Amino acid sequence: MKLGILSRAPRSYSTQRLRTAALDRGHQVKVLNTLRFAIDLSGDEPDLQFRGKQLSDYDAVLPRIGNSITYFGTAVVRQFEQMDVYTPNTANGIANSRDKLRASQILSRHNIGMPPTTFVRDRADVIPAIERVGGAPVVIKLLEGTQGIGVILAPDIKVAEAIIETLQSTKQNVLIQRFVVESKGRDIRALVVGDRVVAAMRRVAQGDEFRSNVHRGGSVEKVELDPEYERVAVRAAQIMGLKVAGVDMLEGDDGPLVMEVNSSPGLEGIETATKLDVAGAIIDYIDNQVAFPQIDVRERLSVSTGYGVAEIVVHGDADLVGKSIGDSGLRERDISVLTLHRGTTVVPNPFPHHVLEAEDRLLCFGKLEEMRSMIPARRSRRARVKRLPKQPIHGD
Repeated sequence: MKLGILSRAPRSYSTQRLRTAALDRGHQVKVLNTLRFAIDLSGDEPDLQFRGKQLSDYDAVLPRIGNSITYFGTAVVRQFEQMDVYTPNTANGIANSRDKLRASQILSRHNIGMPPTTFVRDRADVIPAIERVGGAPVVIKLLEGTQGIGVILAPDIKVAEAIIETLQSTKQNVLIQRFVVESKGRDIRALVVGDRVVAAMRRVAQGDEFRSNVHRGGSVEKVELDPEYERVAVRAAQIMGLKVAGVDMLEGDDGPLVMEVNSSPGLEGIETATKLDVAGAIIDYIDNQVAFPQIDVRERLSVSTGYGVAEIVVHGDADLVGKSIGDSGLRERDISVLTLHRGTTVVPNPFPHHVLEAEDRLLCFGKLEEMRSMIPARRSRRARVKRLPKQPIHGD
């Protein structure tokens, strides 16, 4: 295959290892400076210019988008997606993971364990927010920090309040997060490629430092993950829309707690700790998946007038409970079941004999009018707007 590595650091360890692994496997590979692209929307088909010339054809690209160029970098990746070039990490996945608040919102919806977290803007809400996550000490995080920068441990409420007020005065958005005492300055980095963890290491903070990042002087050691940690790491990466990711987890008393999902994980620390060819595993995965570029299913399936994608929940009192998909009558109503979600289990392209249970969630494609009739009407949350009173403003 012909592979492009999108990177502004051609001499960095990670970029060099990925390039070497691709060359060793007989692939063509070029390191392309992300900022030298121009998105061309003037022609009949989506295109890209590189260094002022039309970009040649590529089978796949591997984004290594730095934090400082997230907006432009994801725009370039999105254009590659429009050109049907395979990328293991989508533009949406990169953008989702880069914003800590957005990432936490997405993961929490899917019941991924995380340290209790809150987000507020008004000064009056800060102390109640700290109390909601369990009180001091608390960790204060900038939404777009990286490599441990912008992560502060506040030992008591007054200090936390002062730090948050100072950061907000400079128009910085911050998360307030419980300090997981039992982690003892340690965390786990799991390197996810596709649907498996290919390598994992434990990072340990040095001295009084609570941040275990290698860039903060933390030491690393190889670790064999429990199946639960592997499952959570893979699921977190998949939920974010990333096929290559570094998932950082704390070792909580009740199991893994996801701190962050990194879309451009560094390879030097984990390859040094584990002695495994992580770069090679990434290249092999891309080679196996290159024929399946990212497709916006909703966009493609919604082209036909009157058809679209919807999620149907099988409620306990519904007629569907206890029936197989084949006997449910869905096909007769021009509705196809694409996937069946049952708890944390996903059944792709389920067979007609699959029996439906209460609270199953069916991702379906079909006639919108037929599916609309199967989705309960949402109860209005807003009261009807009343007429303006004769005296809309009271005097002093």
